[in-house]
Order: sequence, then structure tokens, then C-alpha cells
Amino acid sequence: MAGSEATWQLVNAGIPVILHEMRPVRKTEAHQTDGLAELVCSNSFRSDDAQSNAVGLLHEEMRRANSLIMTTGDKVQVPAGGALAVDREAFSDAVTKALTEHPLVTIERGEISGLPPEDWDSVIIATGPLTSPSLAKAVLEFTDEDSLAFFDAIAPIIERDSINMDIAWMQSRYDKGDTEADRAAYINCPMDKPQYEAFIAALLSAPHTEFKDWEKDTPYFEACLPIEVMAERGIETLRWGPMKPRGLTNKHNPDIKPHAVVQLRQDNQLGTLFNMVGFQTKLKYGAQSDIFRSIPGLENAKFARLGGIHRNTFLNSPRLLDDQLRLKARPALRFAGQVIGVEGYVESAAMGLMAGRFAAAERLGHDITPPPETTAFGALIRHVTGGHMSGPKASFQPMNVNFGLFPDIEIPLKTDDGKRIRGKEKSVARKRAMSARALHDVDAWLQNQVSQPS
Repeated sequence: MAGSEATWQLVNAGIPVILHEMRPVRKTEAHQTDGLAELVCSNSFRSDDAQSNAVGLLHEEMRRANSLIMTTGDKVQVPAGGALAVDREAFSDAVTKALTEHPLVTIERGEISGLPPEDWDSVIIATGPLTSPSLAKAVLEFTDEDSLAFFDAIAPIIERDSINMDIAWMQSRYDKGDTEADRAAYINCPMDKPQYEAFIAALLSAPHTEFKDWEKDTPYFEACLPIEVMAERGIETLRWGPMKPRGLTNKHNPDIKPHAVVQLRQDNQLGTLFNMVGFQTKLKYGAQSDIFRSIPGLENAKFARLGGIHRNTFLNSPRLLDDQLRLKARPALRFAGQVIGVEGYVESAAMGLMAGRFAAAERLGHDITPPPETTAFGALIRHVTGGHMSGPKASFQPMNVNFGLFPDIEIPLKTDDGKRIRGKEKSVARKRAMSARALHDVDAWLQNQVSQPS
């Protein structure tokens, strides 16, 4: 994602790029194809609300910056309520086609097994969460750092025609969406209390993937926990997380509120595949099949892909990188994507976009500063280059974009008619004000680049 976006930004500035991709010469633990920008975890780019959601705001900033990832995502989206979800195969194919056919892009297949040669004077390392061990080792030795890593998990994908729609129903939470397709974008499988409790018990007793000795101290990323790990935190945890029943009404039995609900989201444009929302897991395959088929509506489920788990690696970016994502010890090297400590497809692509623009400006002899911290771009850069929590017990961890990364903003205490703004209304007003400020500031930042002398 980050490497593809960085390449696009560079070639659109008129700068030739050699794009190195190690697949299929060397595979990873999670990828299944040799396509560029392959989505391995979810097919969702999350909320597309640019007014009051930080990731939706990041979507819009990227669109205004001529993002290949967002342009492609918009073209191959599938119904997902208020979210932006894509047909993952069509998405990867389109990104691959755009870069393969561009006259300034040369794609070389094969692993870069160590640090790039010294005579490579402008390099972006956007190796994603699955950096090859030899390259990761070379970077860590060069920077005198210990490895930082966390485990990430993948959710199963189910064939649509194997889902029992006499039990399940179509509905987005709170009927969100502008079209009928969006308002009915998710398949919902209801559970009563005994079914839910039996499901939790099965999760807790099921066999799961055993980690190697060197992996056992690796933490999980909190925003993408395996469901069985969430279940270990308490019987109600999943019911307040991915299985929450709020905002959903069972059309087969509208008078009875489900105790819990399993949601599935469309995974391809044909609507033949659906992924289990929030059901990333490290359960062994046999256990997954048995337990997930105990969910009402999924008793005959056919799995196009079962869940899995892989180990992600990221840098101690606040210590190693400057505010233009250059390695302080060797400025010819820039890093981008999940390897620098952002989490999520969109955040990773956004940092690729930034790295590409920084590198292009440097090559063209333009002055450039990072976007203001009031923008989603700038807030993420600030987080990975020094905005994390400090102190003797603090540690740098990957983070999704969120309004907590932005500078605060003052909002009116009362509405125009004199009514005091408080509670949820105050929170929404604050987010909307931050979003409006961000889009104003990112437009000014982008315009300043356009006006730079050639």
C-alpha cells in the first residue's frame, strides 16, 4: 500500500521510479498473490465520514492529494454502510495495472536482502508489516536497535451462498448509509444468551496456534485482537465489541432483541464473499470450522479462507526518523507504511503518500515542510516522529489515526439559539471543527507545493 502510493506520487511529479517487490520470488506468511497493494487482513478502509471521523478525514485529505489508493478504492468499492470497503482482488489488480503500465515505473521482482547500496541516493523502504527477516536485521543492526514487533490476525471469509438467510438478515448498524445497498450492507447472525455463552466457552477451550519461543513475548496490537484473546478478558467483552447487538433489528423476529450479533461484510464486488467482521483469530483451522459453524446462520458455512496470524515488525521511529521520514543515520533512506508504526491500510498508504511527496520535492529542489499537525497527515507524522507518550515506562506502539492525535480546538459553548452544547453534541461539534480546520490547512499545504518554482 505505502510503496504503491509513494511510487504514484513520485511518477506524477515526473520522477522515474524503480519499484522492488520481492513477491513471488519470496513469499510472506500472509500474502496469497504477487499483486501490488494486496489486502491481507480486511477489505475495509473503515469510516468514510470526512466530517466527524478521523479516518474518513484522512480519506478526504488523500483524495485531495491525488492518492492512487483512494482513487482505486472509490472505483472498486462494495456496499459497507458508512464505511469504504473494496473488492480486494479488483483493488490489487487495478493498482498493479496502473503502476505496471506507467511509463516512468520499472518493477523489479526479487528480495532486497540487506540495506540498499550506498549509491542508491534516494530510497523509500515501504516493506509493510512483513519486512523480510534479512532486511529487518540489517536495519536494526545499522540503527543499533532491538526489534519491535506485534502480532496481527486475519479474519475468515465465507461464501455468500452458504449462509442461511432464513436466520441471518441484511442490515447496517443503525441503518447507516445513503443508499438502500449501504443500509443493508452487512449480513447479521443473531445469538440468544445460551448460544452466546456456549460460543464463548468453545472459544476459550479450543486449540490455537502455538508461538515459537522467540515469539512468546511479542504483544498483540490492541485494535486487532484475536477473538479468543478478547474472550479471555471476560464473557461480556465480545458482546461489547465486534458482537454488539446495538443498532440492529432482526427482521425475522423484530420483537426479540438479539443478545449478540455476528456481522459479515461484503468482500468482493460480485457479493459472493463475505468476511467475518472483527473475527481475526489464531485458532487452529479445524477448531475454526467447528466453532464458527455453531453460529446461527453459518451452520453450513463454506470458508474461502480461514483466519490466521502473523508477526508484524515496526521501527522505533521517534528515535530513528526525522520529520520527513528519513533515517537520521542515513538520510538517503526514507521509511513509510506500517513499518514506521502506523496501523491500518489507509494510514500506511498515507505515509507512503507523504514519503513520495517528500522525496519528489527533494529531487526537484523544492522546499517542503511536513503538513501542519492540525491535518490528519501531520498528526500521523507527528505521532511516528516524536508525538508518542514519553516517560520511563512509555513505549512506542503502532496507532490508527484518531482525533486524540490532533491539537485541540475551541468550539462555541452554546448554539446560536443560546442552548448549551454538552455531552455527545459537544464531542460531535469538536470533531466537525477539527475536520473543517484540517481540510482548510491541508488545502493550503497542497497549494503551497503547487506554487513551488520548478
